[in-house]
Amino acid sequence: MFETLSDRLTSVFSSLRSKGRLSDADIDATCREIRIALLEADVALPVVKSFVAQIKERARGAEVSQALNPAQQVVKIVNDELIEILGGETRRLRLAKNPPTVIMLAGLQGAGKTTLAGKLARWLREQNHVPLLVAADLQRPNAVQQLSVVAERAGVAVYAPEPGNGVGDPIAVARQSIDHARRQQHDIVIIDTAGRLGIDQEMMKQAADIRDAVSPDEVLFVVDAMIGQDAVSTAQAFMEGVGFDGVVLTKLDGDARGGAALSVRHITGKPIMFASTGEKLEDFDAFHPDRMASRILDMGDILTLIEQAQKTFDEQEAAKMAGKLTSGEGFTLEDFLEQMMMVRKMGPIKNLLGMMPGMGQMRDQLNQIDDRDLDRVAAIIRSMTPAERADPKIIKGSRRERIAKGSGVTVTEVNNLVVRFFEAQKMMKRVTSGMGIPGMPGGRKAKAAQKKAGKGRRVSGDPRKAALAKGASGGAGKSPDLGGALGNLGAGQLPPGIELPPGFDPSKFKFPGQK
Repeated sequence: MFETLSDRLTSVFSSLRSKGRLSDADIDATCREIRIALLEADVALPVVKSFVAQIKERARGAEVSQALNPAQQVVKIVNDELIEILGGETRRLRLAKNPPTVIMLAGLQGAGKTTLAGKLARWLREQNHVPLLVAADLQRPNAVQQLSVVAERAGVAVYAPEPGNGVGDPIAVARQSIDHARRQQHDIVIIDTAGRLGIDQEMMKQAADIRDAVSPDEVLFVVDAMIGQDAVSTAQAFMEGVGFDGVVLTKLDGDARGGAALSVRHITGKPIMFASTGEKLEDFDAFHPDRMASRILDMGDILTLIEQAQKTFDEQEAAKMAGKLTSGEGFTLEDFLEQMMMVRKMGPIKNLLGMMPGMGQMRDQLNQIDDRDLDRVAAIIRSMTPAERADPKIIKGSRRERIAKGSGVTVTEVNNLVVRFFEAQKMMKRVTSGMGIPGMPGGRKAKAAQKKAGKGRRVSGDPRKAALAKGASGGAGKSPDLGGALGNLGAGQLPPGIELPPGFDPSKFKFPGQK
């Protein structure tokens, strides 16, 4: 959603990196570009004015003028202000001291309240709560049935005593649901209320009456992030008519410009608490202002990536797989398939890679990634017998033809998969053998070095190695003469193909303990 804004801001900052110091003209030009970028992203004008004024004030202060790298300091300022405008800190749900905690959802029709109720319930269930969904939207056709289906998919209970479609009293249903939740020992109640295509007094009165009847601990305003400037006026109307404690943004995966997210928090003063980023029930999480600001500025979102991995991967399985990887040969196509399916559970590959810093500059390449390629690889492996998965070396001509027919691909694609797997297996074997890298555990060269150390120091026949050993030892009780050893390396004793930079004299280095 923030692609356009992210691209514009990234280009603004890239033009600053070549400047050693920033003049007032540079700061004015930067702020002007930031203002244009925000307006193009459909951010409300009052928000843009306040945001740019804060950046300009801080950019002209000592933190930039005295900085070694002014461009990075400006990026930091913009990042700080973005975090502030998005809410500052992550806002958590307030839980009632005496259960159940009552959460009321309010918003316009089409904002995605019913689906979001299921997402929130599923998210709370994963936090070891026992939520209850309440069908208090009795006006919209099939709203009750939709909530029941969503509740079943989320694995939570639903309270729907009325059929809906214009039949039943939503205020009575909401009031009765609290007693029902206490009897059934549900610790959280989520009330789905009716919406309209536009703001009207009848909808506001019904929502206010439900609020008065159940005294909710949290009233969440659900807003479609794709409606742009209308989100601000709608939020203000609900703030005055019903009042709410937090905002939930839906459809953040859309192609709109994202101004609503940056505007609602500033205009209403209420924090954004949750964000819905897709159609699936698991596409939902708490809203973290610092992580969202980091994404907008193309600095990645590693924390969210780690959290998703922790949810998906089992620690014991990961340790077991790490053992197989270090053995090289022990890693089979069956293990590869299992790992690939675990990664697929984390979400689209494009989204996962998009959380890495700097990936905004590779957006065109990311857009070309097709998860169906992974599905084809999975189909090829599943068309193999258990023996073939365990030992791909037995996959010859006739077997490859059979696998290709079974998976609906060409023989060439099967060949490519097998060849790439063997190459990966060899690479893992080389990496885990240490490849002569100092400190690499388990390597043959590392083990050989340990044996030599046990037998006593020997002088190598290779003059380069002998010089290095002599310089490194420095004699008994002395600090190693690493500078001298490096100086010898600089005197034409480097391995073939390796050259030191012009004018670089390693012998000038002084290490602790050297005079």
